[in-house]
Amino acid sequence: MDLFSSPPPLAPPTPEGDRLARLRLLRSRRVGPKTYRRLLHQSGGDPHAALDALPGIARKAGMEEYRLCSRGEAEAELEAGHAAGARLIHEGDPDWPTGMADLAEAPPMLWARGPGIPSLFRPSLAVVGARNASSLGLRMARKLCGELAAEGLTIVSGLARGIDAEAHRCALRTGTVAVVAGGVDVVYPKENAELTDQIAASGLILSEMPCGMRPQARHFPRRNRLVAALPEAVLVIEAAARSGSLITARNAGELGRDVLAVPGHPLDGRAEGCNLLIREGATLIRRVEDVVEALTPLSGRAGETARDEGMAGADRAEPAPPVARQTPDSGEAAVRERILALLGPSPVAEDQVIRDLGLSARQVGAALVALELGGEVERLPGGLLARRKA
Repeated sequence: MDLFSSPPPLAPPTPEGDRLARLRLLRSRRVGPKTYRRLLHQSGGDPHAALDALPGIARKAGMEEYRLCSRGEAEAELEAGHAAGARLIHEGDPDWPTGMADLAEAPPMLWARGPGIPSLFRPSLAVVGARNASSLGLRMARKLCGELAAEGLTIVSGLARGIDAEAHRCALRTGTVAVVAGGVDVVYPKENAELTDQIAASGLILSEMPCGMRPQARHFPRRNRLVAALPEAVLVIEAAARSGSLITARNAGELGRDVLAVPGHPLDGRAEGCNLLIREGATLIRRVEDVVEALTPLSGRAGETARDEGMAGADRAEPAPPVARQTPDSGEAAVRERILALLGPSPVAEDQVIRDLGLSARQVGAALVALELGGEVERLPGGLLARRKA
């Protein structure tokens, strides 16, 4: 079967000064992915201008002593990454994964360790499953991943013990991408130390966390969303009814990815999640031919996306119109007050707020940036807003 796709899109390299400015902007206080993108749009895509504007926006929000992420702090993070053999990629880089365009509030930057960047632009399959995998589950992972990797498919997983680790091992020679919850230089779990080194030598390790960051419980759902976004489909081999693997599969479904699952014995708790996914409409997988059949209609998608004539990642991100730089005035303050009057502790969709105000997305977006920086409004997953509790 022909599962190969085109090389990554061509785009001009990012000057190192711009990369540093982007990192400083993202690491500044109360600047998350959404605020980062709004600030860039308001500054015409210039990260230096966005940095210059940020203290003034913070002062308007009542933060008189707002401090940007310093140049030294950002340089230290870059140096730590380089010492670990990693590099920072961001939206607009030719190496930016095309699948990130479908992920709401995707991280604007990723640390990448290893030579396997080209694997991101080949047809790919995420394989996830139980950490305490059964012997049959591991055998199934070896068989499916080994044959699919030999056909040129990139295998994506989360570098956990069990099914994840087995999936990576089968694709070491052909191409595997490990998405981790901590820094790309942090080994977790410890028993995967050798496998981590092998992937760093021949594949790719990705993370949105700085190098040296130890994984925390709150990081794993974010990792799972990236695992779901990168490939064309997600295959689950053994998963409990309440597990990270099932969350990854459901994230994939929300992103429009195909969800595949290997059925298991009804009395085995490790099969309960897979059986549930199949009942909900996931494709039942018995052998490698079933995977090939499911993936064949998708095999052109990655190539078409990657060939999008060097389209910059910032353009692929959530749409937001470019905004001219504005001067503070009482009108902006009035918009902020109206937003606060509309919001309460219960989340409300940002689109609904814009409709209720009867204003342009540009006016509301500028006010929201100030309110977020001031800590008065909290942005929640799914494009929802809520007023922070006093």
